[in-house]
Amino acid sequence: MLTLRPATPSDIPAILGFIRELALYEREPDAVFTTEADLLRDGFTEPRRFHCLIAEWDATPVGFALYFYNYSTWEGRPGIYLEDLYVQPAQRGKGIGKSILTQLAAIAVEEDCARFEWSVLDWNQPSIDFYHAMGAVMKSEWRGMRIDGEALRNLAKQYVTEEVAK
Repeated sequence: MLTLRPATPSDIPAILGFIRELALYEREPDAVFTTEADLLRDGFTEPRRFHCLIAEWDATPVGFALYFYNYSTWEGRPGIYLEDLYVQPAQRGKGIGKSILTQLAAIAVEEDCARFEWSVLDWNQPSIDFYHAMGAVMKSEWRGMRIDGEALRNLAKQYVTEEVAK
């Protein structure tokens, strides 16, 4: 009943739909600006910026995992970062999420990755409990940092200004 497979360009509409559903679940429905063209460019042409698995139940897409490789300077090996994991609400409780995570863990082991990591919202207790049950450990000492939008553009302008001044 469950099939996990690498995404293909024909899956892009479903992937974008899952991204929008996930944003709604995470209480940020207006935060998605991604287009089908973005997904095609970044996931299916070189250089690939991400990889994606599609979860199908009875040949119907019901979820996805979008991930990319990072690098551990301390371990001297790559790692996998899971950007998004989503299973449609009606399909939850069937082991689909666990199957996706175990498939990604197998990919990480096969590719000699040092780690497999992701983020979870602090209010999402069902997911936190699910991840703990699978053996994941929440990193409490490390805090995610982000710079985006206008702040990112302003920081980039400082670099250009400083370089020109030299």
